[in-house]
Amino acid sequence: MEVNMTRNDKELIAVVEGRLDTITSPELEDKLMPVLAETEKLVFDFANLEYVSSAGLRVLMATFKVMKGKGGSMVIRNVTPKVKEVFMVTGLINGFDFE
Repeated sequence: MEVNMTRNDKELIAVVEGRLDTITSPELEDKLMPVLAETEKLVFDFANLEYVSSAGLRVLMATFKVMKGKGGSMVIRNVTPKVKEVFMVTGLINGFDFE
């Protein structure tokens, strides 16, 4: 997995590529949590995300809770059909904002 983050004032864009699974999800969490304090809008770009596991979904849910808890927002963009299917099967398709 590769994560590239860019900041535009209070907006943070995290481009996640590869696999978000049991092995890589802690890395994503470690990169995100320290920078959420100064973030009002978090945008995930999943155009090149090949796979997401339950461990990856856990990190996304935890991040979503942090953002909502501080009055911020989180959006997921460019979800591939394969990854979107995971959100649909788990019922999380309605829990996140997708663009």
